[in-house]
Amino acid sequence: MDSIVKARNFVIGGIYTSFVKKICFMFDAEKMHMLFADIGKILGRYKASRFLSRILFDYGNATLEQKIMGINFRNPIGLSAGFDKNAELPDIMNEIGFGFAEVGSITMEECLGNPGKRLARLPDSGSIWVNLGLNNIGAKAVHSKLKNRRFGMPIGISIAKTNCRRTADTKEGMKDFVLAVKELKDIGDYITLNVSCPNTFGGLPFHKPALYEKLIKKISKLKVKKPIFVKLSPDIKRRDIDRIISISRRFGISGFICSNLTKENEKKSGGFSGKLVEKKANSLLEYIYKKTRGKFVLIGSGGIFSAEDAYKKIRLGASLVQIFTGMIYKGPSLMSDVNIGLAKLLKADGYTNISQAIGKGIKNE
Repeated sequence: MDSIVKARNFVIGGIYTSFVKKICFMFDAEKMHMLFADIGKILGRYKASRFLSRILFDYGNATLEQKIMGINFRNPIGLSAGFDKNAELPDIMNEIGFGFAEVGSITMEECLGNPGKRLARLPDSGSIWVNLGLNNIGAKAVHSKLKNRRFGMPIGISIAKTNCRRTADTKEGMKDFVLAVKELKDIGDYITLNVSCPNTFGGLPFHKPALYEKLIKKISKLKVKKPIFVKLSPDIKRRDIDRIISISRRFGISGFICSNLTKENEKKSGGFSGKLVEKKANSLLEYIYKKTRGKFVLIGSGGIFSAEDAYKKIRLGASLVQIFTGMIYKGPSLMSDVNIGLAKLLKADGYTNISQAIGKGIKNE
């Protein structure tokens, strides 16, 4: 069976990288993103197209299955927030090989995002420059769309403060963030607090431990009855991480996503995904795992282009991983490529389940 899947992926991956990607890369990155999102919506709408997508892209293996925080994950590969901003694609993501997906980031108010050019591919570095600015239809619209719906895989809801001048004021930003969590707390399987988007008015106020504590304290009063993750910047200072970990313990945060985009410097707009963030994201992941040793669930994100990339994150402490940029460069067969490769790597290391490999790449100190 695995040999058939490998042959299938070889053909589909070759068509994508040799033909589809070359054509797409001739056009504006954001317009192509919107086009593929529209195609995904159409494919997810009909049983026949969902079935065909499953035949073309899916792969399953019992060694990849985990139950984490009471949630069943059929494999550890998730779609990172930022791709499906308005929760339009959950119906198709399960069929093309993902084990879970995170929608958003979603803000309390509808947001058009930043003006001007907002996405650019950087093929030489395997990265994407991103300056979208949290464009989305707003919390109420997403809530209406997803209320009482169930999908074939876990869905995470990434939440951020609205990107506008009003919320650059700390009190207004905190109020806006809490309102969004209140609006969205009853949908999805888990919530992610995106306190680290580098493309918004006011910077990253909730990366400052004192303000982070105030935000988390207010959110804790909402009594959210599902796991809450916090998405961190790869550029955060270690002393701030230590304090954020301590605060998160006190308020019952379930885990961290390592990591968001990296900035070149504070004076330039936007941030970088893909291979340009991989080293920093892995360093952050390893640091938190060493500090906490299983007390938090960690999700590794940034620079996954292969099974080896994903396995490295798992061995550094990630229970789950997320893909975005790698899919742009490698195509929709990447998820099954990574999953089939992970199953092979686990077998080679003598593991019968992926959970056994978590943190095994970190040396005892």
